[in-house]
Amino acid sequence: MKFQITPRISNIVIISYGILTLFFRIKYESEVGVSTLQSLVIGISLVIMPWSLIRLKVLNPDWFGLFNPKTIDH
Repeated sequence: MKFQITPRISNIVIISYGILTLFFRIKYESEVGVSTLQSLVIGISLVIMPWSLIRLKVLNPDWFGLFNPKTIDH
């Protein structure tokens, strides 16, 4: 059995991770004076973690119901 997180908690984890990493990047990059290329590398490396957890089906976001499949009424 795989370890899976429910969709609602997955949404919360992804949103909080995004906010925390954005805060970290803004704070760190302004203090250190990071170049554009370094900023892109930091951003890409921070996005790889939640992306890989979604691909491994550990995180199961439902994107707040925005992309639910349409039901066909017969």
